[in-house]
Amino acid sequence: MPDLPKKKVGIVACSGEELPEGTVTRLAALKVLEQLRPADTVTICLPLFLAGGEGDRAFARFYPTVAVDGCDKRCAALATEMYSGKPAASVVVTDVAARAGLGSARRLSGAGMQAVEATAERVADLVDQLLGKPAGQRAGTFTESAEASELEEAVQATCACGSGIPIQEVAVDGRVSR
Repeated sequence: MPDLPKKKVGIVACSGEELPEGTVTRLAALKVLEQLRPADTVTICLPLFLAGGEGDRAFARFYPTVAVDGCDKRCAALATEMYSGKPAASVVVTDVAARAGLGSARRLSGAGMQAVEATAERVADLVDQLLGKPAGQRAGTFTESAEASELEEAVQATCACGSGIPIQEVAVDGRVSR
């Protein structure tokens, strides 16, 4: 039986430089990719995505994505929808910060870093929902069924430009193709 790929969620972060919230989106996405959900997520490079990166666009067509935007312009969500389909979920930093009572993240001092934490936690929760994982995984209370495999091996954050969609080699009559 073939080894099927593990379902992952793509994270498309805003690239806005004119607002500090753009920096918050990138730092929050990085935290999810490297610390909170490294085995469950891949990054989708928004500039490459916009420039025609077929690997990123293909991933967003076939796997769920979370758009993380800095402001209500929602550039990451709109670009994803335009080139691949509507994101499965969308997060706007200014909304997350307002709900958490953090105010503006004009500088990445205390309030800005709190906005990064709150946004990363929200994205991680969305990843869990999209993958159908029960609540409490982050707190260590998630338990796997008896049939589940042993502890997963160490993982690294990956990119959707090729690592998210596995390539399988097939040998037919001594000839290998992808």
